[in-house]
This record gives sequence, structure tokens and C-alpha cells, in this order.
Amino acid sequence: MVWSVEQIEAVAPSSAAITAAQPLAAPARWRNPGCDDRVLWGSFQGSGAEPYDTAVDHVGVGFRCTCPSRRTPCKHALALLLMWSRDQVPTAIPGERVEAWIRRRATNADRAATEATDGDDTSAATSDLPTASTADESDDVPPPPPPDPDRDAARDERVERMMAGLTELDRWLDDRIRTGLADPALARYGTWDDLAARLVDAQAGSLANRIRRLAGLVGASPTWHDDVLAELGLLHLLSQAGRRLGALPSSLADAVATTVGWQVRKADVLGGVPDTDHWVVAGRSDQREDRIEVRRHWLRGETSGRWALVLSFAAYQQSLDESLEVGTVVHADLHRYPGPALRALVGTRHADPEAKLFPGDPEPGPRAGRPPGQPVEAATDEIGRMLVAEPWLDRVPTSVTASIVRRGDAWLLGDDTGTLPILSEPTTSPRRSRAESDAVTMLLALSAGRPVDLTVEWTPHGVVPLAVHLDHRSIDIGPRADASFVGAS
Repeated sequence: MVWSVEQIEAVAPSSAAITAAQPLAAPARWRNPGCDDRVLWGSFQGSGAEPYDTAVDHVGVGFRCTCPSRRTPCKHALALLLMWSRDQVPTAIPGERVEAWIRRRATNADRAATEATDGDDTSAATSDLPTASTADESDDVPPPPPPDPDRDAARDERVERMMAGLTELDRWLDDRIRTGLADPALARYGTWDDLAARLVDAQAGSLANRIRRLAGLVGASPTWHDDVLAELGLLHLLSQAGRRLGALPSSLADAVATTVGWQVRKADVLGGVPDTDHWVVAGRSDQREDRIEVRRHWLRGETSGRWALVLSFAAYQQSLDESLEVGTVVHADLHRYPGPALRALVGTRHADPEAKLFPGDPEPGPRAGRPPGQPVEAATDEIGRMLVAEPWLDRVPTSVTASIVRRGDAWLLGDDTGTLPILSEPTTSPRRSRAESDAVTMLLALSAGRPVDLTVEWTPHGVVPLAVHLDHRSIDIGPRADASFVGAS
């Protein structure tokens, strides 16, 4: 008979283990799940390159999984049981490995019963323990290396703290909507800073950063009420989605978890299948977040046409990544983070033949490249597709061929198909506003009023020009880090 949720909770090592298993109990995250009248099985596809093979003996109560956890049952086995209890595991015929595992369990049980009859109670008790290690001793899959015994406990605790933080965030949002945006408390930075600190304690650092950026929108422009309300709506969306990861499709669940603040180990990302291409370094943008300087490099695949984001960080007097030069092409493996995320890590860099940057250059250098220009209408379509995949993105890259024009007090990028406003509202620091004014000045000087190919960074308040791609070279005009804050590279 199918187990109830209460029976699953009874075999779980802790309530935190059930909490950790809930997001994994989604059929989209499993390969070839199945069950019969004795055993459940399936392969869980996590962020690593290889899936975890999981099996549960629901009659003899035993568990087997190739994950590094030494908790019995692990969260993957609990997730499989939860799906089974919801009638989400189809009836099927087990594979050879699962059948071999069940036969060994039956043999061990018979041996234990025989030894118990002979009076060897100690031996029988030892051989009858339904542990993953006993079941896997003779398996043809090599056992994983012994992990840190506290790793799962720490992970379970973090999940609990994050879920509690998301619940608190939703209550805070309800209070803000109930009191209204005219509440004087919104003008006090402490109102936002206290919430951000609590989210940091709840292991939701990414949401804490969004809260701090949101605080800077209050009173910053005549339309700040609309801007704040829109951002509060996105925070509510993330807090609700973060507590329902198990009900979301696999790719979307990964994107939500990363956006909320779940940290993915670099080793797990680099262990995934690489996205190999000739990557054009299309633009660069620096931004101060709290006490950290963040550099974004936007890369576009020459063959795939896909965008990728490479981040680097620098605290006070540290150096940002200078290895990716705007306008060059890098033949490399990119390893993308889980979900439809743009963020990626640069893996192996393959050797490229040297080429001159532009005609007449006396010295060979990195191969030059540029993203293809497109009309404003096509650029907005590209932005829309990326926002459909992840509606909470606040920065999206695109390339456009347009002229810079002025309409009233606003600067725009435009052509016959439409216009894109250039970010000019005082929604950021004075240093950032000066950098954006400098970008407009550079754009005017380089274009001379004619259409040019540009890489821009879309934000909800306008686009930020990052690079101008001329016939002979690309000019980096994106916002730069404060030289007095970061160290020299």
C-alpha cells in the first residue's frame, strides 16, 4: 500500500529533512522514476553532471542513494516517497541494479532470520539494519567518498531558516500594503535596513540586496510610488514562489532558488555540461552594492546567439576581473548556473589564433568581435523573451542599431521602429549618475548623431549604454568602479 505523509515523516531523520525534500519532490526533476509492489526508484538530476540513483524498499523499509549523504533516509529518498504518496510515480519494471539490490536485501533478511533462530541475536540485529551502506557493499557502482557528517544538517537548517525568512518577508509586505506607500516609515532607511538584515540572517542575501536597492527608490523621482509598488510586487512573487519550489517546473524552481539567495557551489556549476562557443565580450558594467563592487561582463555566443553573464566582486582595495576585454572574442567553455539563468562561470579557455584588432594595427592581439546590431523593435522583443523566463530580472543585455536623440529633457535611442529611454532618473548614487552622463557624452561624440551599433543594459527605468561598436573597434563606455575603492589590477 502507498505510504501516507505521516509514515514518511516517521522514517525521516528530522523535520528539517522533510523540509529539504519538499522542493525535490517534483517529477520534472527526476529521470525514469518507477515503482512496483516492493520498491521505488528514480534518478534525481541535481546541479552536478551525474544524477543520483535512488531506490526505496517500501516493504522491507530500506533506502539506497548514490548521493554523498550518510543520513538514512536521505532527502532524495524522502522526495521519492513524497511523490509516491501523491501518485506521481508510475508503475514500471525495475532495472537490473534495482533488482540486484532487492535480491541482496532478501538474502540478508533470510540470513538474519536464520542466525536469529540459531540464537545469534547480535549478528542478526547487525545484518538486518536497513542502511544504504549495507545495501551498496557489493554494488557495481563505486561508493561516493565520505562527506562531512555535518553537511546535511547544516543544509537542512539553512532551508528552514530561508523558509522562515520568506514567510516573514511576506508578512512585512502585507503590512506595507495595508499601511500604504504614504507611510512616513518608508522614508527612514532603518525600515528597509532592518528587514535586509533579517533576510541576511535567513540566508536570503539576494533578496536583502533587492531590499537595499528598493530603499533608494523612495522619493527619488516623481513616479517613485509606481516604482516601489512594482518592486514590492516582485518581492511578493519571489517569496511565494520560494515557498513552493516543489510545485514548480525544474528549471523555474532552480531559477527561483538562486534568485532568492540559495548559494550554488562553483564546483557543482563547473561540473555541469559546458556551453562551448566563441564568446563576444559585448559590454561591461560596474555597480556598488552595499560594501561590494560588482562587475558584470555580458557575453554573446557567435554561434548560439545566447547571452551570458559573468560576475566578479571586489571588497575594499580588492581587484575586479580585467581578463575580459570589451570587443574581443573568447573561445571558451561557459558553465551556466541552474535554471534559465544568464549567469555563468568561465571554464576552459581554448587557444585562439592571434589576429589584429583592426586594419593597420602593427601588433597582433586578441581577436576582435561585435554582437550583431538590430532594430529597436527586435531588441525589445529580445528583452521581453528573457523577462518571460525570469520576470524578476532587473538587468538584461541587448544589442541595437540606433541614433541618440533628445525629446524634452530625456535622451533616447531610436530608429524607425521605436525608442528606448536612456536611464537618467536619480535612482542610483550621484557617482553612478555622473557615470551615465559621461556615457551620453561619449555616445554623442562617437556617433556624431548617426546610427551606431550599441550594447545596452536594460533596467526598469531605462537603458544604460555599455559599448559602442564602430567599424574598427569597440569602445567601452559602461559605468566604472570607483578607483579609490577597488585596488589596481
